[in-house]
Amino acid sequence: MLQLRPNCECCDADLPPESAEARICSFECTFCARCADTILRGKCPNCGGELVPRPRRPAGKLATHPASTERVHKPAGCKRAAGVPT
Repeated sequence: MLQLRPNCECCDADLPPESAEARICSFECTFCARCADTILRGKCPNCGGELVPRPRRPAGKLATHPASTERVHKPAGCKRAAGVPT
């Protein structure tokens, strides 16, 4: 089951479980659409995998299967992935 992480690893923007702006790779690294499209150009900086829209869990299922509350923030990794010097 997807963790539905609560934020973008690059810019730390909030990404609630119902957000259509969340992008993930096959390892569930999570980014906002803006960072995924502009900085990362659709490629995960952690594994090199494709970033795709994260599925949204139906609201009724969030009560029994809640989203993760663990925030992951790695802004330096995102800059390197985009070829921007750190």
